[in-house]
Amino acid sequence: MNFFVRANPNRCIGCRTCMISCVVAHEGKRIFEIDPDGYNFNPRLFMVKTAKISAPVHCKRCENPACKAVCASGAIYLEDSRVAADSKKCIGCKNCVAACPFGAVEIVDSGDLLADGNTRMRAHKCDLCSGSADGPSCVKVCLTDALELVTEEVLKDSLLEKRKNAVSSLTM
Repeated sequence: MNFFVRANPNRCIGCRTCMISCVVAHEGKRIFEIDPDGYNFNPRLFMVKTAKISAPVHCKRCENPACKAVCASGAIYLEDSRVAADSKKCIGCKNCVAACPFGAVEIVDSGDLLADGNTRMRAHKCDLCSGSADGPSCVKVCLTDALELVTEEVLKDSLLEKRKNAVSSLTM
């Protein structure tokens, strides 16, 4: 089963700490030392904020990901309970962006120049902070505990609780 991050919009206050944490986890603390006008701030999650709710949108790690199915270059692949994107293989075709039903994939400026002088674009999405032993940084820093890493165990526990509640409601 692929792990993913679940957001609880009833707890999220829209502070965007998760977004900053994401960028720091992937870019390092150096982002605080760079000219903000010369840096592309590209978190791998996206905050949706309305008058009534707010919550970040993450990659849901679909079992049969549409973004992977349409990836012409093989840049999107499955690895260790996650759907990953290899920016070096990405050709910037944007098929993954169009295919993702959650809007969790974005095409961003890679900073690399092409022969024609344009900037190379690449797929950008949540990778659950791969390489971090502590798991996703957004989950760790969420001030209101609105984010949770959903594993197979978490889903089984949730399912068991729902079944218990369903039985309880029938006996009342």
